[in-house]
Amino acid sequence: MNLKDHIRTIPDFPKPGIMFRDVTTLFAHPDGFRETISRLVEIARVGRPDHIAGYDARGFVLAGAIAEKLGLGVTLLRKKGKLPGDTIFEEYELEYGTAALEIHSDAVGPGQRVFLVDDLIATGGTGLAGVNLIRRLNAEVTGFAAVIDLPELGGADRIRSAGVEVEALVAFEGH
Repeated sequence: MNLKDHIRTIPDFPKPGIMFRDVTTLFAHPDGFRETISRLVEIARVGRPDHIAGYDARGFVLAGAIAEKLGLGVTLLRKKGKLPGDTIFEEYELEYGTAALEIHSDAVGPGQRVFLVDDLIATGGTGLAGVNLIRRLNAEVTGFAAVIDLPELGGADRIRSAGVEVEALVAFEGH
């Protein structure tokens, strides 16, 4: 199955010149979603993780489905200010400004193995913030996968430069 056939492109969103790659149409397609999860499970399985961590918000959908298939728990990587309780956060650069990602300080323990998943890799800032948070909890990152990579933006290479294996199911040229 060609997953790209089920990913909608929305021109000029969220600003002129951006081609927004919308995975919600893939998620809504039962066979497309099933195939996406099946492929991501096979990627995640290689590193024998103890947890699957998903990025706010579409990564949550993916992480939950992968974790259920592998019999694992889910760890949430959220935008700062969205998690109750004790958290740690990591700031990262955006095209215009900064943002922050946070995780519960007890989400994973020392030595645990965590596989990271998101819908899209662009510049890699969000991905690296998650890698850093997991490592700050003294856990090991076993890999990172996304449905979509935008290779021209270099994000996958930035994450790889941090010593993390990266895979994407499809790639789109441009922004």
